[in-house]
Amino acid sequence: MQMTTSKTAIALAVALLLGGCGSDDDDDPEVLNQKPAWLGAISTASYDGTSDDLLTAGLGTTGLAAAAPPAYNDPANPTARELRRNAIFANYRAVLDIATNSGYGTLYGPNVNAAGVATNGSGMVAGTEYLAYTDDGSGRQNVTLMVQVPNSFDPVNPCIVTGTSSGSRGIYGAIGSAGEWGLKNNCAVAYADKGSGTGLYTFDDDSVNGLNGVRASRTSAGKDAHFAPELSDAQRTAFAQQFPGRVAFKHAHSQRNPEKDWGRVTLQAIEFAFYVLNEKYGVVAKDNTNRLVRFTPANTLTIASSISNGAGSALLAAEQDTAGLIDAVAATEPQIQPNRTDGYTVRQAGTTATAQGKPLLDYSSYAALYQPCIAGGAGRCASLVAKGLLTGNDLASRQADARAKMRAYGWTPDAEPLQAAHALTNILVAVTYVNAYGKFSVTDNVCGFSWGTADTTGSPVALPAATRASSFATQNGILGTPIYEDSVGGAKLYNLGVSPSTGVEDQALDGFLCLRSLATGVDAVTGAPLTGDRAAQSARVRAGMTEVQATGNLRGKPAVIVSGRADALIPVNHASRAYVGLNAAVEGSASKLRYVEVTNANHFDNFSNALPTVIVPLHVYLFRALDAVYANLKNSATALPPSQVVHTVTRASNAVPITVANVPPISAVPGSSAITVSGTTVNVPD
Repeated sequence: MQMTTSKTAIALAVALLLGGCGSDDDDDPEVLNQKPAWLGAISTASYDGTSDDLLTAGLGTTGLAAAAPPAYNDPANPTARELRRNAIFANYRAVLDIATNSGYGTLYGPNVNAAGVATNGSGMVAGTEYLAYTDDGSGRQNVTLMVQVPNSFDPVNPCIVTGTSSGSRGIYGAIGSAGEWGLKNNCAVAYADKGSGTGLYTFDDDSVNGLNGVRASRTSAGKDAHFAPELSDAQRTAFAQQFPGRVAFKHAHSQRNPEKDWGRVTLQAIEFAFYVLNEKYGVVAKDNTNRLVRFTPANTLTIASSISNGAGSALLAAEQDTAGLIDAVAATEPQIQPNRTDGYTVRQAGTTATAQGKPLLDYSSYAALYQPCIAGGAGRCASLVAKGLLTGNDLASRQADARAKMRAYGWTPDAEPLQAAHALTNILVAVTYVNAYGKFSVTDNVCGFSWGTADTTGSPVALPAATRASSFATQNGILGTPIYEDSVGGAKLYNLGVSPSTGVEDQALDGFLCLRSLATGVDAVTGAPLTGDRAAQSARVRAGMTEVQATGNLRGKPAVIVSGRADALIPVNHASRAYVGLNAAVEGSASKLRYVEVTNANHFDNFSNALPTVIVPLHVYLFRALDAVYANLKNSATALPPSQVVHTVTRASNAVPITVANVPPISAVPGSSAITVSGTTVNVPD
C-alpha cells in the first residue's frame, strides 16, 4: 500500500488523539486503544460459519434464495437471533436479483469467491459481529453501527470496507453489497444505518424497536430505544386518539434530518472498526488492562463503499475525511446531491443535458406528480390536465406528455421503460424527505399526510401485532404507507385519496402538489411564491436540503463511481454525471475520480428477472469497481480504469441464463466508449 509521509503523520496524530498516551517511559511510548466517547455499549456475537455466519445468517447460498423467509418459532415474539436471520434474508434479496438465470450463484452470490469463481460451497463466513449505538448521551440519536470481522482477517494485510445502508434500511442494508465483498476479501466491514434504519414507533401500544430489533415499550426501552418521537405523554395520547393506528418512523420523524450526518456516521463506523480491531489483535499494554493501538490509517487499507444512499454516504465521508481515515472510494448508483447546478456541464453524444444537478427532493417530488400517470393512473392524469400541468385528450396522449416532461426534467430516454415501476418509490421518497428535511414532528401531518397501513377499502387500520414484532427484519426503514388525511370523505390510503380541489380519486394529488411546493418554494400550480404557514414550512424544508449537499472535493482520493444509465430513481444527470462535473470544477487536474456508466442498468437489480429484455444487474460492476480500487491501493502501478461507458447486452427472456457476455468487464482501453472531462464539461458518449 502506498502511503505518504503526511498521511502517516496524520494517522499517528489520530491514533494519539483517539487512543491517548499510556506510558511514562519515553523510550517505549505506548498508544492505548480507547473506546470513542460517542460509542455506546457494544454487543458481541461470534459465528462458526456452519450453524450461523456473518454473511448469510446460517442460510447459505441456497437458503437466501428460498421462496419464503424462514419461519419464527413464535411470530408474535421473535428472538433477536431470528430477527437478525430474517433481516439478512430480506436485505440481501432487496438489493440483489436472486434468480439463477439473472446471475445469482454464477456471477454473484455467497458461493462466488473473491476471484469471481462460482463454487459448490454455501458461502458462509465465520467471524465476530460487534453492534453499538453512536449517540451524544441523550438517546435521541442512537445511530446503529456494526463491525463484522471475518476469521479470515489478515492482521499483516489489514483492510476495512464501509457498508453504510442503502435507502432507509437498517444495519444489515449493505450486507449483500459492500459487506459481501469485504468479507470475501478478508476485510473488516464497518456498517452504519445512517440514523434512519428500522425505527418503528406505534402509538396505540407505545412500543419501539431496540438495537437488536426486539420490540419493547417505550418506557422500558428508555435511552436504548432505536427511535421514539419527541412528544409528551399528553401529545402521544392525543395523537393516538385522533389518528388511531398511525405510526412514526425514524427517517421521517426523528426531527434531526439524519442525512446531514451520513458522512460523519460513516467515518464513525470506520473509527469503530479501528477500535474493534485493536481490541481484538492489539497486544496488552503495560497496565495489563488496555490494548495498544496496532492498526492505524497509516497501515490499514480502507475503502468507503456501498450503493444508493450508502454510496452517497461514502462520497460524503470522503469529502469530510480530514483525518485520513479513507484511502479510496468505490460506489454504485450514489444518491449524491451537488451543492450547485452550474459551473459545470453534462453532455451526452454532444448534446447538453436538459437539466443537471437538481436536489433529490426537487426531482423526486416532480416524479411523484407524473409517474403515477405514466403508471396508468387515469384520475391522476385527468387532474393534472385540469390544473394545466399536463396536456392530452385521452390517457395515452396524457401519458406521452408526462414522459416528455420527465425527459425534459433530466431523466435519460433509457430510463423511460422503468418510469411506471418507480411511481410508488418516488411517492415514498417525497413524503419521507419533506418530513426529514423540514424536521417536522409526526403530529404535523405535513401536506395532509400521516403514515400507517390500511384495509382493502383504503381506510387506516392498526399494524398487525406480527408485523410490528418482525418490523426489524421485514421493513426497509420506510414503514407503512402514506395516509392522506385530507381526502374527501375521510382519511384514505394515498392511492385512493380524493383531492379536495378536484373531487376526483387522483391519488391525493393535492397533497403531492403541496409537497412539490414545499420543495421548491413556489406554488406548484401557479408558480407564485408561497405565503403564510406554507412559506414557513418550505423555508424549513429547503434549509434541510442545503444541509445535505456535496462539495465535490474528494481530497485527491482514488474513486470509482458506477451508475446505470437507465436509473429512473436517481437520474444520472442529477447525481453521478453532475457530481463528476462538480468534482472537475473543484479538484481539476488533481482529481482521481473515474466514472463508469453502464447501459441497460437501473437502480434496482431485482427488476432484472422481471425485465430481462430491458435491464442487466448492476451489482457485478460494484464488485469490479471494488476490485479495481483495491488493486490500485495495493500497487499504485495498477492504474484505475479510465472513465467509460460499458455497453451491456440484455437477455431475450428470463429463461435465458445471463453470462459474462451480457455484462462485459470495465475496459482498460475504452476507445470510443471513453467518458472525458474537458475542463468542467463531462462528455458521455452514446
